[in-house]
Amino acid sequence: MTPDCFVYVWSYEVAAETRDAFCDLYGPEGPWVELFRQAPGYLDTQLLVDLDQMGRFVTIDRWESKGAFARFRSDFAEGFDALDARGERLTSREVLLGEFGAVD
Repeated sequence: MTPDCFVYVWSYEVAAETRDAFCDLYGPEGPWVELFRQAPGYLDTQLLVDLDQMGRFVTIDRWESKGAFARFRSDFAEGFDALDARGERLTSREVLLGEFGAVD
């Protein structure tokens, strides 16, 4: 079985006072997605909020392949690191839930 694409999923805990800024940064038209869209192989991003814990969010980023994501990380390292630092100031906890391949 060969996966259709490469997907990685992060979980975040966000305080009430930083939720709006977090959603602006990680949302579908935010700076993260703007950066991703510059790279070949980027497919899309979803930002989800936990309905039982309003301060818990999940991002799901999809790429054509793990190689496309690796090239993005290499080619856009400076922009990635700058946005990552902004995001860390808005969260109390970040956890990589895993890297996955989408299956038909």
